[in-house]
Amino acid sequence: MSAALEHRTFEESDLVFSHAIVLPALGRDYTALVHRALDGRRERVADSLAAFVTRAEPLAQAAGMIVTTLRSGGRVLVAGNGGSAAEAQHFAGELVGRFLMERRPYAAIALTVDSSILTAVGNDYGFDDVFARQVHALGRPGDVFVAFSTSGKSPNMLRAADAARECSMRTIAITGDLPNPLERLADVTVRCPSTHTPATQELQMMVTHILCEIVEAEMVASDGERQVVS
Repeated sequence: MSAALEHRTFEESDLVFSHAIVLPALGRDYTALVHRALDGRRERVADSLAAFVTRAEPLAQAAGMIVTTLRSGGRVLVAGNGGSAAEAQHFAGELVGRFLMERRPYAAIALTVDSSILTAVGNDYGFDDVFARQVHALGRPGDVFVAFSTSGKSPNMLRAADAARECSMRTIAITGDLPNPLERLADVTVRCPSTHTPATQELQMMVTHILCEIVEAEMVASDGERQVVS
């Protein structure tokens, strides 16, 4: 590596990434790199939205399933690994807090946040059971399990989906674009139109916002609330 600068760029899928190690004294201007990253994402988002238009039905089914569950007093349990764990927490946060409207909180639980449960179950039973054990403990017939997984292959997500079925719950899988075993266990699968993990994670956030927007609007309409706050 040069003492002054190492700069490397490479392309993967439809994204362009850059990695640079720069001495502070050089004062490198990163604006061009930001523009390149933004241009790549602009094209990807446009392509993804076009793809989602052709696969709106799973999103509609997922939204309807969540609304039906919440209206009947049920819960939404959410889980994922890594970036998908963060998205699971984001999803639950939007339902318990609020998305665009002032309204009552909705019952959503992220299974990724209790370190004592995760480490106890992981230590005593193994990491493959960290979500399934919680689904068995918290899930009730008619509840919904939302499974975020870019690959759809994670053993702990597959076991959690199995547990949801054993509890007479329904499962919504939000995955990448490749066929995967999780979708075979799910009642509805929303495939994000990408096979590249970072892009899929960005699209998972889009799915979260679409679902939360629809669910919130439907719930507010049925509850008779109508205060828009943002």
